[in-house]
Amino acid sequence: MTQATAMLKATPLNAAHRRLGARMVDFGGWDMPVQYSSILEEHHAVRRNAGLFDVSHMGEIEIRGRDAFALTDYATTNAVAKLKIGQAQYCGLLYEHGGFVDDILVHKVADDHYFLCVNASNQEKDFEHIQALNRTGAQVEFASARYAQLAIQGPRALAILGKLTATDLAAIQYYHFADGRVSGTAARIARTGYTGEDGFEIYIAPEQAERIWNEILDAGQEFGIKPCGLGARNTLRLEAKMALYGHEIHASITPYEADLAWIVKLDKGDFVGRAALAKQKEAGIQRKLAGFEMTGRGIGRDGYEVFLEGAPAGWVTSGGPAPTLNKNIGLCYLPTDRAKTGQRIEIMIRNQAVEAVTVPTPFYKRDK
Repeated sequence: MTQATAMLKATPLNAAHRRLGARMVDFGGWDMPVQYSSILEEHHAVRRNAGLFDVSHMGEIEIRGRDAFALTDYATTNAVAKLKIGQAQYCGLLYEHGGFVDDILVHKVADDHYFLCVNASNQEKDFEHIQALNRTGAQVEFASARYAQLAIQGPRALAILGKLTATDLAAIQYYHFADGRVSGTAARIARTGYTGEDGFEIYIAPEQAERIWNEILDAGQEFGIKPCGLGARNTLRLEAKMALYGHEIHASITPYEADLAWIVKLDKGDFVGRAALAKQKEAGIQRKLAGFEMTGRGIGRDGYEVFLEGAPAGWVTSGGPAPTLNKNIGLCYLPTDRAKTGQRIEIMIRNQAVEAVTVPTPFYKRDK
């Protein structure tokens, strides 16, 4: 291990990844597996059978107490009041100007207890942001050290995980969760996911992570499970048009621009960023996220400029091959009136304008 690697944060599964021969990379300060076999193989395993991801780098924040609801609702864009116990919700955590601090998952554990899953690179920032809004004495805990998180995704996920738990997995609806046991250890089992497939996230104590990782791989062997890295996670989420912080969303992008109006509930009462969003909604947005497919040869990578009729008009937020579709796809920001399906665009690839066309999203949708 080099000195640079030693300075990176490591999940409890770091040694297991290295034993499996994973190619490790620096991902936002974390030493993470990008692939084990190949991105293509791992991607297809998730679409056809199942894949197991280590997502223990993600952060957890717990909000408790009499004022837990008030703080969680004020800090987020979605209607937390509509959550039932055992239900989860995708939300924006915003600045006052309407840009993203982060995109997060809010889980309602009890009337006075909310469990937040936040992005790895933002967890300290998110905690400080929420803590600064805490004026009524709710208990806000930075709980990341207490959890490892595994994600099992794909059409065989339920059959595999079902071998290791007495929890009725079929009864957990999409965007719901249950507290139970996996392989004899306490676990929060959520049916959310970041791949466009069915699957579960398992929150467990870090000291149990390696044992359970191995037991899931053993249980899934007959179903063709594969350990999967960040490379396949990215191609899967791009096909499903799921936003990635730092790409589709960041501090200067609002939910309306990011095509995430559905996570904004202006009618729920006051929340951070509400005034700015209400103003933007009334005035109309100037730019919008759109999906595209390359028609010329090449891949429109993150950060590449997008041209309309020979003039710069936007930028690519994410782009790459779509293994399920056998096409090169991407997401980009365009002027709102040009972000409609069928718009011819050009993407600058190594100083060459390469043709592409906007297409409907998500690019891939699984059969329910």
